Amino acid sequence: MKKKLVSILLATAMVATLAGCGGSDAPAAEAPAAEEPAAEEPAAEEPAAEEPAAEEPAAEAPAAADGELAYNGNISIMHFSTSEESEGNGGSDGFRTCLAQWQDAHGNITLDEEVLANDDYKTQIATRAAADDLPDVFLLQGMNTINWSKQGLLYDLTDSIKSSPYASNYNMDYLIPFTADGKYYAYPALTGGTCTVVIYDEAMWKEAGFDSFPTTWADVEKAAEYFGGEGIDTIAFGNSGQWQLNSCFVSCLGYQYTGTQWFSDIIAGTGDFEAPEFVAALTETQRLFHDTSIFNKDFNAISNEDAREYYISGDAAAFIGGNWDASYIQASLEGDPKFDTTKFAVLPQAADATKYEKFQNIGLGYGMAISAKAAEDPDKLAACIDLCQYLTGTAFSEYVGANYALAGFCGSDVDLSKFDTYTQDFYNFSYVDNKGCEIYDSYVDGSVWSVLNTEMQEMVNGDKDPATVAADTQAAYKAYLGQ
Repeated sequence: MKKKLVSILLATAMVATLAGCGGSDAPAAEAPAAEEPAAEEPAAEEPAAEEPAAEEPAAEAPAAADGELAYNGNISIMHFSTSEESEGNGGSDGFRTCLAQWQDAHGNITLDEEVLANDDYKTQIATRAAADDLPDVFLLQGMNTINWSKQGLLYDLTDSIKSSPYASNYNMDYLIPFTADGKYYAYPALTGGTCTVVIYDEAMWKEAGFDSFPTTWADVEKAAEYFGGEGIDTIAFGNSGQWQLNSCFVSCLGYQYTGTQWFSDIIAGTGDFEAPEFVAALTETQRLFHDTSIFNKDFNAISNEDAREYYISGDAAAFIGGNWDASYIQASLEGDPKFDTTKFAVLPQAADATKYEKFQNIGLGYGMAISAKAAEDPDKLAACIDLCQYLTGTAFSEYVGANYALAGFCGSDVDLSKFDTYTQDFYNFSYVDNKGCEIYDSYVDGSVWSVLNTEMQEMVNGDKDPATVAADTQAAYKAYLGQ
């Protein structure tokens, strides 16, 4: 009987993301019409996924400058970098560290923090937006940018982003999910990362007859026969939150069928969820989850965190999640033999896919936004902008680069050789060995993804056919477009 371990509520540093990454064939979305600052690539490494922490003394972030801020009062800020989630998580740890640095440097300002686990955060921030009661500063998902900007909830940050002291170092592709009508509505927050990584125990797979994780689903099915006989799940997956199947599976598998143009069209407002190639991706997803014994039977009932514990405990030979999971697993397995045998792989090839490449989806899920109401007080607005710029500037980049092999958004020198093999392996998985593709739910609108996510959950249970899921999603998409 599988152990039901209580999951630790960890926020995902990135669940729905999209960004242009070096070497990626990801579709290019239309950038804002306004003139952009020169977008130089980071001097050392590209923005990296939230990788596991190195076993080295923590380097301190540069102290925040005690600038001449006229504001004297409170700033409300809402985020999901909980203390638990920040353990081993470069983006969240860096965010919390730099937030504290800024607070210490500005004693005349009090930060009223509301910190929630990721799923709770998504629910609460949407509730706050519906009530026109957003915090002064908060983390914004790309899927909400267009509607919330149309509703007048977001402050237009175009000018402040262009005039930021770090403007020349920003990779402007990271801002695409946070643009509407040629305007920027958020700074790039946390770090870029991947939502789809197969984390597997090399030793267990060798026992099943494979030197590494298989490159085809047919071979995974063969391995499932062995693992099933051992009472072990082949791959652990959790979809109780519904977003996981979209962000951590279909947005990567889909590219094996559609290539890049299909999603470019979706972003542009001319796409078709009923396109045969996308329906084929949904059909293969249903087959893998419903018709094979690859995944744990309770995948729709458990969370991403629960599924991760199946892998950590040895109840599963592999796990599919995101970069935040890789960092948590590293911290959990330190000192365990499983630490040295944990490796990383891309999704296997689907037999009928025609566009297969070694894709892993990579990008940016959240930006730091300022509410329109905060802008009603010019001094308060200036303080909010200063806070956002500090949290996305060199202080953050240097901290995560020194401690987690991350470059951040402004670049930092990263000496990869000082990090353990686990960290190096994951870095190479993310930025050297594989190509990047888009993460679907970073764009368009939550109303569309809500339909797809809900119905896909029914689909993999066998309760709804892929063509119906595609048709219903297309209807939601057309409604979003006003068609």
